[in-house]
Amino acid sequence: MDQPIDLISALLQTTLNESIRDTLNTSRPLITHLNADTTWLLSIPCPKTAKNLFNKAYFHILIDPWLRGGQSDVAAFFSQQWHANPSAVQSIAEIEEFIKSIEEVAHKKEIVGDGSWIDAVVVSHEFTDHMHKETLLEIPNTIPVFATSKAAAAITSWAHFDHVEEIRRFDGDWKESSTENLPDWVGISRVAKAGVDLLYYHSAIMITFSTFSERNTSDGDANDNIPEAVIYTPHGIDPGDLTLVGKAQPPIRTLALLHGLQDISLPRAQLNKGAHNGLKVQRLLNAKYWVGTHDEVKVGGGIVSWFLNRKVVTLKEALEREAEENGESGDVKKVGDIKFLEVGNGESLILV
Repeated sequence: MDQPIDLISALLQTTLNESIRDTLNTSRPLITHLNADTTWLLSIPCPKTAKNLFNKAYFHILIDPWLRGGQSDVAAFFSQQWHANPSAVQSIAEIEEFIKSIEEVAHKKEIVGDGSWIDAVVVSHEFTDHMHKETLLEIPNTIPVFATSKAAAAITSWAHFDHVEEIRRFDGDWKESSTENLPDWVGISRVAKAGVDLLYYHSAIMITFSTFSERNTSDGDANDNIPEAVIYTPHGIDPGDLTLVGKAQPPIRTLALLHGLQDISLPRAQLNKGAHNGLKVQRLLNAKYWVGTHDEVKVGGGIVSWFLNRKVVTLKEALEREAEENGESGDVKKVGDIKFLEVGNGESLILV
């Protein structure tokens, strides 16, 4: 199934549609957009051979949670904004219930008992549309948090979570990012410009996993055993900064790229790199799925909003510019290779 499904609504139904039930039995990763902006739930199927104390079907990673309320950086007069549309889930408790429903479908039985269903939290930036304190403090303190440097320092200062870990820079071997607070088949790393990147604004979070024991490899192709990655870059990343991914040892296949289409800038600063950059990144990574993120036009104000320049760029426009830049010998024939999907607020996508 290569189209998003409204899984959150479906799981609330008394009788679950059989097609939805069949979809969840594919033993493939599931990604759910929890709001219209850049909050995601990545559910990775647990290999049967892996150590699994709680007998869960999936390992559930919550990414950049901001569900309700406003967010402000520096001060409200400088920058403040709210979601233009209510998030599909309004609380961490609702996320937990949604995950529980996924697990019940996977196990084909009702699950009784308390405890958190979230396995890990990822925070990509210290800006409060990614590191939203009010939402994060709803998460049980026992859940490990993986955050970039400044975000990790800020979250640690709240003295709420038992474990806050700075995300390691990817050095070519994804296994080095599988720390003691993750299963040995999952790694979380940061991909960024070589050297010291003080802001790491244009960087990426790479979640890598090796679940090939669950894959249907009837043809015996060794390529089916290559670990897969979801690369999440809400502001975009320079394509050249991703070259290490292509040279990774052991090799990695990019299953999904999360990169927005909107080009957002201030007079002297590029914020979100948008579709033109996203297309270049996709050409480099050759991800099976390119999914839009961080493109919500939020309600807001403050000094920053006066100078913000937002260009809504379509994939078609990005492809046309690419063809112009490359001339007649360009990549026009490769247009069909680009699979871009918008996963809406509350929708899920099976990454087959």
